[in-house]
Amino acid sequence: MVLKTMTYAEAAQQALGGAMTHDSNVVVVGEDVGRGGIFQQYKGVQAEFGPERVIDAPISESAIAAVGVGMALAGLRPVVELRVIDFALCAMDEIVNQAAKARYMFGGQGRVPVVFRMPIGHWSSSAAQHSQSLESWFAHLPGVTVMCPATPQDSYTMLADALRGEDPVMYMEHKELWPMSGQVDTGAILPPGLGRVIQRGTDLTIVSWSAAVHVAQQAAGALATEGISASVIDLRSIWPWDRETVLADCARTKKLLVVHESVQVAGFGAEVAATAAQETGCRVSRLGAPRIPVGYAQSLEVVSRIQVQDAVRAARVLFDQPSMAA
Repeated sequence: MVLKTMTYAEAAQQALGGAMTHDSNVVVVGEDVGRGGIFQQYKGVQAEFGPERVIDAPISESAIAAVGVGMALAGLRPVVELRVIDFALCAMDEIVNQAAKARYMFGGQGRVPVVFRMPIGHWSSSAAQHSQSLESWFAHLPGVTVMCPATPQDSYTMLADALRGEDPVMYMEHKELWPMSGQVDTGAILPPGLGRVIQRGTDLTIVSWSAAVHVAQQAAGALATEGISASVIDLRSIWPWDRETVLADCARTKKLLVVHESVQVAGFGAEVAATAAQETGCRVSRLGAPRIPVGYAQSLEVVSRIQVQDAVRAARVLFDQPSMAA
């Protein structure tokens, strides 16, 4: 094990560089990739591998996604950079009707090993068109994997795994995690769909992903001061998601709180909560953003952000009534 300290952005850059070194079929296409990307997740990559493999594209997300699908069908392994998930909405037909369905519709003759990088989540003072978390849209889409790394380690390991895949991956980094630093083991291998148990508790299970994982951890710390012992599980991937780990913990604690930054209405937290209730009989609760656009003014933006105190309050509610399994 060799640990290196790097940021979330640097970890992704290292994973991509390693894949491009070992496989000449790995290419990048997108806006601003030549100058390092808007979050510097491609810093130095074009200088190392050249403009033929790190391709700057015009401002047309539908064209970028379509080129990526074509490259993949022709035998390359493209990384399609869509800057932020909000802009990916211009390429939904290429993603939903082409990339996700090609393998199925052509009997496995056409594979689409493409990684769509589309950062999710709040981006401070960036308002309604640049601050969305739309991962549940893609979890609903057959034919794709949906990854949401929350740490520099997972930024490295999960992107490396995505680049080895044979089917489309919706790779959803968080816009506000890029400068986050941490220790990264560049030799680690992560089985697809495996969640991360951050801590084990006896009274409550908290499940989260992406940046909300850090809110969940802080909430668990605050709950501990009240005598409530909480498990915290980072799903990492929301499709596939680690049902076994979540259900085993819920069966022990009998209470589940799912915390996510995306809008609570029809969010993926509902899938986790419903599955846990059906399979274990545990008492469940969800915490997500209100169904409003993200405001530009800080006083409005904060209303759509999930705060630590919100998660603590939601957890307390689970203790007001007996567990359904009791």
